Amino acid sequence: MEIKEIQEEIIDEFSMFDDWMQRYEYMIDLGKSLPLINEEFKTDDNIIKGCQSKVWVHAELEDNKLVFTADSDAIITKGIIAILIRAFSNQKPQDILDADTDFIDEIGLKEHLSPTRANGLVSMIKQLKLYAVAYQTQIED
Repeated sequence: MEIKEIQEEIIDEFSMFDDWMQRYEYMIDLGKSLPLINEEFKTDDNIIKGCQSKVWVHAELEDNKLVFTADSDAIITKGIIAILIRAFSNQKPQDILDADTDFIDEIGLKEHLSPTRANGLVSMIKQLKLYAVAYQTQIED
């Protein structure tokens, strides 16, 4: 499935909820289903800078597609990274680089986060794209 289709799916799912409490609960549920990072990758190198809570993200290239795993020590943050990983994992690095992140605004996520969490969200997106840049150069070599 392409990134755009996954993003549309996420938008549809979030639109089913009437209020933000329900959406937060849904995000927490998504966090529980997150493909968890192996303990060996819970290192300082894999911590996303700019997040208030600890968020670890690891990327591996499988069949020219990036596969992300992650974890966080905060339940809402875990839900946020789960949404991003769902959209960008198992995709080609170039597709990740080309993808927009408007779906985040469309589900209203940014406006319902505290300023520090919103900054963390931006840092998470930036880190996933940095992984894509790093692995894209490996594919081209």
